[in-house]
Parts: sequence; structure tokens; C-alpha cells
Amino acid sequence: MITYQIAATSQDFETGKKLFEEYAASLNVDLSFQNFSKELDTISEQYNEPAGALLLARDGETFVGCSGVRRLDEQTAELKRMYVKTEYRGYQVGLNLLERSIELAKKLGYKKIRLDTLENMTKAQQLYRSFGFYEIPSYRFNPLHGTIYMEKDL
Repeated sequence: MITYQIAATSQDFETGKKLFEEYAASLNVDLSFQNFSKELDTISEQYNEPAGALLLARDGETFVGCSGVRRLDEQTAELKRMYVKTEYRGYQVGLNLLERSIELAKKLGYKKIRLDTLENMTKAQQLYRSFGFYEIPSYRFNPLHGTIYMEKDL
């Protein structure tokens, strides 16, 4: 059975860091333009209260996915690094991570949540749309061709 928890301990954030690194490796894209190494170094600040959260999915003792919510501005959160290990895809882990991430953003007081996704991530895009996300113009620099930006009112 898959369970979900909000990262609270240094070990939780180390686990999140490893999952973020797995996610980045799966993209076959250089994320240095997003200051990815700094993001990893400051994971427990960016994805922690009062402005953010890191959600971890686990199957017993195995961590199988994650998603991060962090502050873009006072009114807007950003969903980052939503990732599910390949062997756990198709079991609604992504759906549950997204649902819980949206609820976390609401609890943190945000009015909107944004994300960016790659053009080839069509299943993720379908999931986001099913939750009421809609396409918006670029809200940050991203040199990757075909990046899609989305937002949802909370």
C-alpha cells in the first residue's frame, strides 16, 4: 500500500533530494539553468513551512515518488519535481501526489499554483488538465523548446 508523508526530518529531505536527482536523470536534460544544484542544497528551506512542502510517497520502506510545493510569490505556489518511479506508474501515485500537493498549497494560503512541464510529458499534461490546470504564458526563463506552463486557481 502506498502511503504519503510530508518531509519533516533531515532524513526525509535527503530522501527527497535523491528522488529529485532520479527525476532529473530521467529527463535527459541539463537543469543547470534552473540552479538545480542550489535547489538540492536548499531543499529543506525551499520545500518546508511556512512557504512550501515536500511530499514523499512510499511503498513500505521504499520511497517511490515525490512532489514539491514552493513559493513563487505571496499569492502563487509552484509545483516542482513531481516524480514517480517507473515501476509505480499507472497506480495513481502521481494523481495522489498532485491532489495532495494542491491541498498543501491551499493550506499554505496560496491563491494559485503554477508548473512547467516538458512537451513530451503528455500523460502528466493530461493529469494536470484533469485537475483544472490551464496553459499560461511563460512565467520564468526556460531554454527548453516546447516547455508548457500551466496554472490552477485554488
